[in-house]
Parts: sequence; C-alpha cells; structure tokens
Amino acid sequence: MSDLLNSGVLNLASLAMSVLLLVVGLVLWFFVNRASSRANEQIELLEALLDQQKRQTVLLRRLCEANEPEKEEPAVQANVKPQDDDMIRLVAER
Repeated sequence: MSDLLNSGVLNLASLAMSVLLLVVGLVLWFFVNRASSRANEQIELLEALLDQQKRQTVLLRRLCEANEPEKEEPAVQANVKPQDDDMIRLVAER
C-alpha cells in the first residue's frame, strides 16, 4: 500500500515540476519577445530619424548654395594684392 502511495506522490511531484517549468518558460518567452518587439520598434524609429536627417542635410546644402554670393572673376582678384602680405602686424607688449 505504501508503495502505491509513494509512486503516486512521485508522479504528482514530477507533474507539478513539469507544469512549473512550463509556466516559467512561458513567462521568460513573454518578456524576451516583448523586449525584442520594442527593440525592433526603436530600430524603425531610428531609421526614420536618420532618413529625415539626410533629407534635412540635403535641403540645408541646397539652401546654402542658393544663398552663396556669386564669385567674382579670377582675373580681377589676381591683380589685386592684399595689404596683409606686405605688412607685419605686431602686438604691443604691456
């Protein structure tokens, strides 16, 4: 009689342990899956942000090029000699 009781308790303990491991595994899977999906969302947001920054950079370059003053003729600039080359600037000591 005691053999039947002991084997029943071992079977019940084995079943309880299996159910407990299954529940712990499902909880761990839930949190890992949740973290993975949040990471994927953050990656998508960062990629969208990068795309917008690239567009802004292109627009800023176009804007800077449009507002850039026109260059004068190089022949006129070659004939003009800057005065800074002729003069040495000295700072008076105190």
